[in-house]
Amino acid sequence: MTQKIRVLVNGAKGKMGSEAVRAVGGAEDMEIVAQTDMGDDLAATIKSSNADVVVDLTAPSCAYANANAIIESGAGGVIGTTGFTTENIQDLTRKCGGRTPAVLIAPNFSIGAVLMMHCSQIIGRYMPDVEIIELHHPAKLDAPSGTAVKTAQLIAESRGKGNVPRGTSEPAARGERFSDIPIHSVRLPGLLAHQAVIFGGEGQTLTLRHDSLNRGCFMPGVLLGIREVVKRSGLIYGLDNLLFSNPE
Repeated sequence: MTQKIRVLVNGAKGKMGSEAVRAVGGAEDMEIVAQTDMGDDLAATIKSSNADVVVDLTAPSCAYANANAIIESGAGGVIGTTGFTTENIQDLTRKCGGRTPAVLIAPNFSIGAVLMMHCSQIIGRYMPDVEIIELHHPAKLDAPSGTAVKTAQLIAESRGKGNVPRGTSEPAARGERFSDIPIHSVRLPGLLAHQAVIFGGEGQTLTLRHDSLNRGCFMPGVLLGIREVVKRSGLIYGLDNLLFSNPE
């Protein structure tokens, strides 16, 4: 019988974390070896539990420190906490080097949301004028969302030189700009996680929209991440790098 992947879930008392505990517990090729939350000694628990992979679903305020603890422990990481800066990602990439298992940082674990981002990247080559509206529940701690920022980065990368949006001087009401793309953040009761990417061209618009209706939609991506990081190396940013590329 193949040895099960030993998983520690950090943030296990939260809504996403508790969902991850149930999902991992129900996977035949995995086992929960520890559960931690805010205030627990993550580094010590990784060591005592001998975890193969740490799933981190906590808060932006401790995401960078948790990522460092995971890297220093030698375990693999599947991090869904957002709030990392570009400098954080660069530093963690350097620290990971070519180590195996890998550390995955994913702004969104929903397969549908990742497909939305991937399609946005393709469309951005041909329709560079775009704005993003992201809508979340009022308890979400960061704005704009990591998914919206990642979407903007992917579109900006795809545009290429000479294929840029029309430059205008924008008031604050037009959204905060990331990679020269306006992002509008909405926080209201009744919402979970939603995003619309609206492209505009001469005489036409094209809108991509993704809606997460419950937190169960994120779990297939979490399980995919756990299975893949034990086979891969370095730091991986974005679930798209698992869906649309092969291990080296």
